[in-house]
Amino acid sequence: MSWQSYIDTLKTADQSGVVPVAEAAICGISPGQESVWVSTPGLANITPDEIKKLGSTDRSSFAQNGVYIGGTRCRLIRDQMDLDPVYALDLKTAADADGNTFGVCVGKSKTAIVIVKGTKDASGGQLSSKAFNVVSHLRKSNM
Repeated sequence: MSWQSYIDTLKTADQSGVVPVAEAAICGISPGQESVWVSTPGLANITPDEIKKLGSTDRSSFAQNGVYIGGTRCRLIRDQMDLDPVYALDLKTAADADGNTFGVCVGKSKTAIVIVKGTKDASGGQLSSKAFNVVSHLRKSNM
């Protein structure tokens, strides 16, 4: 399976028939090799520093300072990145020029993070479910 096929899978309809994921990325988190492996255009500008922070075990500043993804500031909703089998952060973007905010879920496998940004109406549960399925597969594949 190519990395692009994971993005294609993330962008399919869920059990309700709705496509909740607007943007997605899979990024490598190995120290010194933080990079975007594959992404949709809206998340192509994620920086190595942002990847390093998202994949870090020290996320203590996220609650107070937020975190950036592709230059967009996000606030922390829930940190379950170290909780088996969840391995995820739930975030919300800062409001855009039109006042819209979007849910973001970041899941972590052993070597990668999976980032999904929702559509305007997507719920956190829809995004978490999508990210969980890919992260679970990667973890079972020892990736």
